[in-house]
Amino acid sequence: MKHIVTVQEAVTAFAEWLEPTDAELDAIDSEMPLITAETELLDVQISLLDQPITETDTRRLRRARRKVLATRLAVTNQAASVSEVAA
Repeated sequence: MKHIVTVQEAVTAFAEWLEPTDAELDAIDSEMPLITAETELLDVQISLLDQPITETDTRRLRRARRKVLATRLAVTNQAASVSEVAA
C-alpha cells in the first residue's frame, strides 16, 4: 500500500512576488462596484435557470443589466478622468 503525502512546504511557501502590488489592489478596489453589479446580475441569471420567467423576473433581470451598464460607464469615466489628470 502506498501512502499519498502532500508536500507541505510547497503548498504553504511564501514568496513576496505572489502578493498583489498596491497598484493592483487599487485597481481592484476601483472596479469593485462593477464586480459587485456583475455578481448580482449573475445571481439573477442563475436564479432564473430552473423556472419559467415571469414579468417580475424579467424586470429583475433588466434592472440588473442596467445596473451593470451604468456601473461600467461610471468606472470607465472615473478611470478616464484619473488618466486625464495624470497626463
